Amino acid sequence: IESFEVSGTVYFKNHQSPMSRVNISVKGTSLNTITDISGKYKILITHHNAVLVVSSVGFISQEVVVGQKRVIDFYLVSENQVIVDVADEEEIVAPQIVGPSKDNSINRLRSKHSGVPTLGISKAQYYQGNVHVHGQEPYLQHNTEEYATIHENIFLEPTRKPLSTFSIDVDAASYSNVRRFLRQGQQPPKDAVRIEELVNYFTYEYQEPDGEDPFSVYTELSSAPWNPEHQLLHIGLQGRRIPVDNLPSSNLVFLIDVSGSMNSPNKLGLLKSAFKLLTNQLRPQDKVSMVVYAGAAGVVLSPTSGSNKQTILGALGQLQAGGSTAGGEGIKLAYKIAQEQFVEGGNNRVILATDGDFNIGASSNAEMERLIEKEREKGVFLTVLGFGMGNYKDSKMEILADKGNGNYAYIDDIMEAKKVLVNEFGGTLFTIAKDVKLQIEFNPASVKGYRLIGYENRRLRDEDFNDDKKDAGELGSGHTVTALYEIIPHDSHSVYIKSVDKLKYQNQRSESDAGHSEELMTLKLRYKQPQGTRSRLITRTVGSEPVRLSETTDNFRWSAAVASFGMLLRESEFKGNATYVMVEKWARGAQGTDQQGYRREFIQLVQSVDLLAQL
Repeated sequence: IESFEVSGTVYFKNHQSPMSRVNISVKGTSLNTITDISGKYKILITHHNAVLVVSSVGFISQEVVVGQKRVIDFYLVSENQVIVDVADEEEIVAPQIVGPSKDNSINRLRSKHSGVPTLGISKAQYYQGNVHVHGQEPYLQHNTEEYATIHENIFLEPTRKPLSTFSIDVDAASYSNVRRFLRQGQQPPKDAVRIEELVNYFTYEYQEPDGEDPFSVYTELSSAPWNPEHQLLHIGLQGRRIPVDNLPSSNLVFLIDVSGSMNSPNKLGLLKSAFKLLTNQLRPQDKVSMVVYAGAAGVVLSPTSGSNKQTILGALGQLQAGGSTAGGEGIKLAYKIAQEQFVEGGNNRVILATDGDFNIGASSNAEMERLIEKEREKGVFLTVLGFGMGNYKDSKMEILADKGNGNYAYIDDIMEAKKVLVNEFGGTLFTIAKDVKLQIEFNPASVKGYRLIGYENRRLRDEDFNDDKKDAGELGSGHTVTALYEIIPHDSHSVYIKSVDKLKYQNQRSESDAGHSEELMTLKLRYKQPQGTRSRLITRTVGSEPVRLSETTDNFRWSAAVASFGMLLRESEFKGNATYVMVEKWARGAQGTDQQGYRREFIQLVQSVDLLAQL
């Protein structure tokens, strides 16, 4: 029989919307493909008895015999949601999710149980992930995911608080984690939504640096789309792109969690695939060691040249999950090996891959933070890759990456692994500037109030800006960083500015007394070279005259759309008149070239959450 092509579309069953990044494979073979941004796929079949397997992290896999069919569509359902079996209209019953309440009575799960729409699956199917079979009834495990509380930035008056100081952030873990929730038909927890990470998931077309500084600085001012009476200030940094062949040699230690909690396809299985992609990027001058930890920590691969890829891949292939989690001991061992193999002037880095569920040994945040800070000062940085769901510890992994002069990504599927470890290989692993801080001084003659959008956990004290001992964020090769300020013009009335009594002992001048009225603010940046100890200063002034929103760049409008999306997900008091329909419109008008399709995928997410909000 001659080979023939099968095609089709994969849909999210709940609201019939197409699903991108879904894996389609032929069972028992190496043939596979992935759906495009429109959910469509094509795959070559060699015989009629071939079985197509459709799988995506967080969804129940499906299998079908091809037979004589040439077009096969699939409708995927989330693996942690339950509804009425359409075939016989019988309801599946399940206990309540274990929580603070002691009431574990049986509840019938209907279409709007707990405010989350549920998806159609057959009673005959077994459940994975958070849903398991106990006797004849499925039950939901207690979700122990952890997120640090975010207290959203408020508007401040420059007459009382003229300086705004923060550390840059190039992490993007929040975006892919939020995407994971939305692809499963769930609203993400509010504290999982870090707006600056949503904005910085996307790259922006800023001008390359042409001076001795390793990055360029870009600003743009216009009206805020969600509140036309306010202004939006867009600040962008563009890191210098260094060709991979010119990057310094790497001394990498893969630190891999193989504890029992990692025993699932979307954890250790996906982790192994991700590290295989990274291995294929290594050069002969790079070397890799591998440490694993479960009940104890151990070395499974001694330092190996990047030219010996089969040896590295073989070590990855042998990994199996089981046991408890001695994460603290694993981190100590990984840093010990990194120091023993230290490359002067090179990229010395531990890459930690885990669900973050440390529960044995040196597991307290404070203890591990001190260890990582100590090693950071010796020149060994830390990259953190998060996997899985249900027991995911986002708050712990974010802290470790911040303290380790590294970055943090959440890998929800193989395409995200490709983005982080292949497409953005240099930016993820090679630092070109460290301890990058920004300090803005707003001019009260032009600004009545200002608010930094996001970056709540990156704020610094004003005096930290000139303190070279104070840690801040890192910028990688080719990385862009974007920050947004919402501004209340000096001649505007706003409900967000609350009055206080006039101070008795302070000598305050009025807004009209402020000079340089043509200036909106002064922007100052400090950074260090990757191996440096003294910071360098960059200073820029920004004019107070905005451009029309219709005349702004795609950079400006896209970042505004993503920020407003984050405010809607967080149900922010500052979201103004923004709606998901408006966000989709703004985003469609600012897609740009979008060669990788990440912006089109964002528009799909906006459509999905808009549909969820209507249920």
